Amino acid sequence: MAQVRVRQKELEDAGYGPEHASVIAYLTARRERALTGKVVIKPSDRRWVADRMGAGALFYLDHCYDDSAVEDWRVFTHDIQTQSGKHVHQGGLVLFVLDGKGVTTYDGVRHEWEKGDLILLPIKPNGVEHQHFNLEGRAKWIAFWYRPVMDALATEWRLTEDRKGWREQPPIGS
Repeated sequence: MAQVRVRQKELEDAGYGPEHASVIAYLTARRERALTGKVVIKPSDRRWVADRMGAGALFYLDHCYDDSAVEDWRVFTHDIQTQSGKHVHQGGLVLFVLDGKGVTTYDGVRHEWEKGDLILLPIKPNGVEHQHFNLEGRAKWIAFWYRPVMDALATEWRLTEDRKGWREQPPIGS
């Protein structure tokens, strides 16, 4: 963002109004990122997250990273040891099951899945309350969340129930 502000000031000094200078600086920064950002994101480029929501999540793309060639996606894996926390957010994202068998419940309905399945959370008023469970061994999926759609839907994210044992279980990858 600092780079965008510097470029905007330069454009304003060159005679562009603040509105045009702002959009030109923003688009220039996006193009520069697309041309110079990382094309391959390795797990070693990121860190595993363990918290009230899950014991193992690895965010490849997210709003907090600015080193990739694209910036409009939130892409992460979730390694479900037993269960995730129950949470609410807008649907419209895609989960692809990489390994194992599990269940996703939403709005009180149970949906079983296994390796190779695609899980689609529906777009609904007030979002979708859901939770993910591991049925045997290891269960892991990868999520694809297109941020402009989520922004347009004014999505929120809210935890409604902690995952069991979140203080006792060590994070995946530790």
